[in-house]
Amino acid sequence: MTSTPQRPTSNLDGGLPPSARRIASSRRAASVFAVAGLALATAMVGFGPGSAQGSSHREAPLIAADPAVDNTDFYAFASPDTPGSTMLIANFQPFEEPNGGPNFYPFATDAAYKINVDNDGDAKPDVVFRWTFKNQDERGNDTFLYNNGEVTSLDDENLLFKQVYTLDVSYDGGRRYSQTILRDAPVAPSFTGKASMPDYKELRKEAIQKKGKVKAFAGQADDPFFADLRVFDLLYGGDLSETGQDTLAGYNVNTIALQVPNEAIALKNKVDRNPVVGLWSTTERSKYRLSGDSKAKLDRDTVQVSRLGQPLVNEVVLPAGLKDAFNSLSPDKDADIKEVVDRVTDPELPKLIEAIYKIPAPDAPRDDLVEIFLTGLNKELDGPIDVDLNSQLLNKDVNAKRFRASEMLRLNLTTKHNPHPNVLGVIGGDTQGFPNGRRLGDDVVDIAIQVMEGAAQDGKLVDALKDGDKVKSNDARFQHEFPFVALPNEDGVNQADVPTNTKNVALTDRLGPTGVSLVTAVSTTAILCAIAGFVAWYRRRPTTATLPSRAGRRRR
Repeated sequence: MTSTPQRPTSNLDGGLPPSARRIASSRRAASVFAVAGLALATAMVGFGPGSAQGSSHREAPLIAADPAVDNTDFYAFASPDTPGSTMLIANFQPFEEPNGGPNFYPFATDAAYKINVDNDGDAKPDVVFRWTFKNQDERGNDTFLYNNGEVTSLDDENLLFKQVYTLDVSYDGGRRYSQTILRDAPVAPSFTGKASMPDYKELRKEAIQKKGKVKAFAGQADDPFFADLRVFDLLYGGDLSETGQDTLAGYNVNTIALQVPNEAIALKNKVDRNPVVGLWSTTERSKYRLSGDSKAKLDRDTVQVSRLGQPLVNEVVLPAGLKDAFNSLSPDKDADIKEVVDRVTDPELPKLIEAIYKIPAPDAPRDDLVEIFLTGLNKELDGPIDVDLNSQLLNKDVNAKRFRASEMLRLNLTTKHNPHPNVLGVIGGDTQGFPNGRRLGDDVVDIAIQVMEGAAQDGKLVDALKDGDKVKSNDARFQHEFPFVALPNEDGVNQADVPTNTKNVALTDRLGPTGVSLVTAVSTTAILCAIAGFVAWYRRRPTTATLPSRAGRRRR
């Protein structure tokens, strides 16, 4: 094993700083813990009542009340436009309705947003990228408006509310942030509409920052997760008739995107010897969070409040009593949670499908799920999937005795961009896709259905479920250049057949006949309720110049 080189003092535009080696005493647990065993399966059953839930959107009680720091999805894939680099994308703040003014959707200023990299397999972070945000609010007592005129650039005086961020990197697992990649970099604002921002695409371009071999972006984007979430009606109507509607269509999220050279995150900076990394995103709040205190600063005394690696983990795999705990845990603690072990080796979802659709459930124990989601794919693990792909045990400089099974997204850095991807990823014969990392277009719902039914065991898709939820792509077109996510939506989610004529708005294929009928009915009902409410108010309106006190009124 070669010695670790000294970290250069320059930024990533010069020499590449090495990843710190971690010391851990935990042994590999090749067939334990199940946080992610049902991970993909929760695409079908992992969405809470009351409002649509997708991937990790409002998945746990505490984080549901703190959307600004709620991880929704995490992606890692080979950069399409820069060979030898990896794209890392983390999304936050679920269900951003485009018309949600006047404050719209800023990043939290008393939080740290992180992307973590484990390259030696001990389930602890080695490289950590950290974003922290600051407000530049010029509204004061003058106006409630986000902008008071047309905004044509990020430094336009008409843009009254702005944010900037600092991007730091740690090479010792987050103990010290020894290098600042960007300081006070601009955030792309929330898209307030074409009258205010006639060319939002240009605003996004201004927000893209480049420092040496690194590209970074923070701002609003269309939510790239796509799925039909009508799952509670006996798993899509009991006969798969209730499918084909993208429930997440039209919503936006806050995105942080980072493109880094592979050497910057590989163990000892040697991709050829150590090609596999594990990745997950987290957010942290200060323990001493003071609401409304503009002088409160983020310090080292923080607590982790959200975590996301593989998609669809924390919705149903964990019971309600453990959901908040999972969001606070680091992956090295995963293998000690006994309560969920049995739920991966003998998962519930295939039994439900067998009961409803008469498709036999694979025999337990499900070692294939352990291998896919907890250890990565490696022939030496003696699992049912005989391929070397994305286990950190493939890294030549890894100490196998310190390897620990854990929930995280794993990516082989030697993976090349596939210009003609199969949306089913690995089970569709495309090793460049999920669960080898996760691309924006990977259909994790359909992958979920097939994997839980044993497709990875015998290499055959379950023909009866081949159509999945019939949502095969995102409602908005992904971009062909960094940061690749689609531009944010402009039209309200509760509108149907609204034309999108501006070039800066993501082009959308609306909901289809069933979805349009549903949305039209909801919209019509809302309009009638609004008219009725106005009439009732008009009849009871005050006749004097002073309105009655609002104290005690219920906010709706």
